[in-house]
Amino acid sequence: MTVSPTSRTTVVVVGGGYGGVHTAKALDDIADVVLVEPKEAFQHNVAALRALVDLDFAPTTFLPYDRLLSRGRVVRKAAVSVAPGRVTLGSGTELAADYIVLATGSRYPFPAKSDHTSVAEALKAYRVAHEALAAANRVLLLGAGPVGIELAGEISNAWPGKHITLLDAGPDLLPGDYNPALRVELARQLAERGIELVLGSPLAADAPTVPGELASIEVRTTDGRELRADLWLRCYGVVPVSDYLTGELAGARTPSGRLRVDGQLRVGGHPSVFAVGDVTDHLPAMAGFASRQADVVVATIGAVITGAEEPPAYQQMPPAIAVPIGPDGGAGQLPGQDAVVGPEMVSQLKGRTLMVERFRQVLGLDTPDTDASDVEKVATSQQ
Repeated sequence: MTVSPTSRTTVVVVGGGYGGVHTAKALDDIADVVLVEPKEAFQHNVAALRALVDLDFAPTTFLPYDRLLSRGRVVRKAAVSVAPGRVTLGSGTELAADYIVLATGSRYPFPAKSDHTSVAEALKAYRVAHEALAAANRVLLLGAGPVGIELAGEISNAWPGKHITLLDAGPDLLPGDYNPALRVELARQLAERGIELVLGSPLAADAPTVPGELASIEVRTTDGRELRADLWLRCYGVVPVSDYLTGELAGARTPSGRLRVDGQLRVGGHPSVFAVGDVTDHLPAMAGFASRQADVVVATIGAVITGAEEPPAYQQMPPAIAVPIGPDGGAGQLPGQDAVVGPEMVSQLKGRTLMVERFRQVLGLDTPDTDASDVEKVATSQQ
């Protein structure tokens, strides 16, 4: 079955993550927008690590799509094939489109992201993982990038007595083009919390258990260091989601699965297909950058619809990051600033609230309710 566009310009946005919701919401007034997303709610991944350690907080990180669009619609299906002018769903339905925006993001190991389409199942996974983590005396985190550092901070804040080891094969924590002083400050704060850093040597063999399983293990690094843990978690391994592309669009994929885009974020230079967020070849992959990319795509499509001038090309942002270590710790590097910002600024920008209220507003949920969120009610009704 093929669904034909109406007289208005039809834009199909594939993926309901940060870049997808920003694009869909911004185009809702000037186009017929269809957001294709198999999950029943937006997961605010920025706050996912705190969801693991605070089960009362966890439901607030899932935000319903119901109020995102006032004119457009959300289709709760997965896209299995995308070609210029057409998006094919798993049900076999084809959506005709004047423009397609690919915003399928990336996969990442739990708990930083959940792959469950049901909120109830996702919350169950966090609950099971939380119970195992609560019972563990020694925790091993593999990967000392932003996720590993932040997760170490969340665990140490929730359970100050746990022994936490943060291991990375690289010589430094927080890989990337950041001010070295930022790494020094983050390492200082981790040490203050008693978090053990093991850098420069990977594990000699895979851990004998699956991530999140409560079981005593002993592992060895390639330089001979022995480590013990009751539970380990993987904090690395981002994988762009682009395997649904077919034909000429598939040719825009890099070996890593990211999509080559031009200055206006068109995929492979194709005039009607765009991409934003983690799935593009613009790095680093972060929620804030996805929104800025969405601004360019929205302005470009809007210029065609309204007859306005095409906007300037997307400009890669300078290195910027905020890494909380618990609600009141952490450090960061802001765009265009050489100095490292400390705990007070990072807590204000991100750590204390993890921007939940901001994204409730984006999703049209204007009144925060951390005691009984809209999604919690949905999840409860499905159990």
